[in-house]
Amino acid sequence: MSTATTPQTGPDTAPAGPGTAPAGPGTAPAGPGTAPAGPGTAPPGLDTASASRHARRFGLPVATALVMGNIIGGGIFLLPASVAPYGTISLVAFGVLTLGAIALALVFGRLARRLPMTGGPYVYAREAFGDFAGFLAAWSYWITTWVSNAALAVAAVGYLDVLIPVHESKAATIAAALVLQWLPALANLAGTRYVGAVQLVATVLKFVPLLLVAVGGLFFFDSANLGPFQASEGSALGAVSASAAILLFSYLGVESAAVSAGEVRDPRRNVGRATILGTLGAAAIYLLGTLSVFGTVPHDRLVDSSAPFSDAVNVMFGGSWGGTAIACMALVSMVGALNGWTLLSAQTPYAAARDGLFPKVFAHKRRGVPTVGVGVTVVLASLLTVYNYTAGTQGVFEILVLVTTFTATVPYLLSTAAQLYFLLSGQADRVHRSRLVRDAVLALAAFGFSLWLVAGSGYAAVYQGVLFLFAGVLVYAWMSARKQRAAAAAVTVRAAGAVNPGPEA
Repeated sequence: MSTATTPQTGPDTAPAGPGTAPAGPGTAPAGPGTAPAGPGTAPPGLDTASASRHARRFGLPVATALVMGNIIGGGIFLLPASVAPYGTISLVAFGVLTLGAIALALVFGRLARRLPMTGGPYVYAREAFGDFAGFLAAWSYWITTWVSNAALAVAAVGYLDVLIPVHESKAATIAAALVLQWLPALANLAGTRYVGAVQLVATVLKFVPLLLVAVGGLFFFDSANLGPFQASEGSALGAVSASAAILLFSYLGVESAAVSAGEVRDPRRNVGRATILGTLGAAAIYLLGTLSVFGTVPHDRLVDSSAPFSDAVNVMFGGSWGGTAIACMALVSMVGALNGWTLLSAQTPYAAARDGLFPKVFAHKRRGVPTVGVGVTVVLASLLTVYNYTAGTQGVFEILVLVTTFTATVPYLLSTAAQLYFLLSGQADRVHRSRLVRDAVLALAAFGFSLWLVAGSGYAAVYQGVLFLFAGVLVYAWMSARKQRAAAAAVTVRAAGAVNPGPEA
């Protein structure tokens, strides 16, 4: 049943105000967040009732789980070993990054309160700076999601191999990677009700064991295992910067609730809360987990460890079953991340398509989910995954993944810049004047954090990411031209109607 949910005013409707472009030849008749009624609109009756059974807005717990689930992927299971060569000074870098991530989360909460619509960074950038900036945010975020999904699936197969030896056969490996991508996609296509259920269960299943390891490790903590405060050569600032470059992308995903604001109940209130709670929960897991592993696994062993959490579990409870336990946790963690990122991969193109900046087909919704966006994303990610295993070209897949570390930060920079624009332009309907100074400081801190993310991605990622970004300019030119022609045709039709009025005139 190809039924879309009925458009409605509320969270997905943009408020008119100083940031709203006036109607004109190049402007879509409806506001930025308003879906036009048309052939894709669900008729009243059975179809709408059927859709409502499967489409359900997220409450605060599910929205928080979406943020946490997307932030915490599989990287946490290697982080302690990755930063161990720099010593415990890396915890200082973690603390600084956490403050930056919280500042960014607060900014997203403020922006979602002003513009509580599906699309998040796309909506903010377009409202502040126009169609082109909005398109760049949508395009870069979309690239990030489907390439990251392919990377998550490939990494998840590595953990699956600990439980089921699939790497012995290339066909089995490819099949496993595709199953890990398509199962979350099918949950998304079933409706937002099931997306939320899967996300909540997956977050609990991975959060509880990780928290047990993080907190339980403190009871086995031995300061002798910590090693030197600064284990690397050079200055302390250099060690902090080097370890920060590894940790920088641990907090990608703080925008998850803002991107799905249109699916969240009472988004003006819950998006900000979910963003902060999810970011703080992920930060607690990261910091406690890393500290516990530092204190349970000897430093000289941790530096060369390929499974630091497994080593910590073995120290805490004895035996050698830690690898299996951690593999199970990592699989659950990655499946949860795939479920959340699959939803986000469709939300931003959906918002852009409603405004004529992405192909119209992306604006089709069924059971509360932009089904075409989900389908296109999972197909592209699947093709990239198959290419990774069959092409035999070394380094191409890794380059693409590296590119996403840059493209993910473009929407952050545009969003924080949008918040600064709203503050400095004196838009009273979007900014509480009594909070002006506080919000400005937060926005500047979040902007600085986003720039740090760009710097941490490296020269190669920035160079190649810019090429990917500019490739989207052709798509924008095409969509913008179509939008202009449609607007001109509408003006012509109206003019013809005025010159030749019908019989009823």
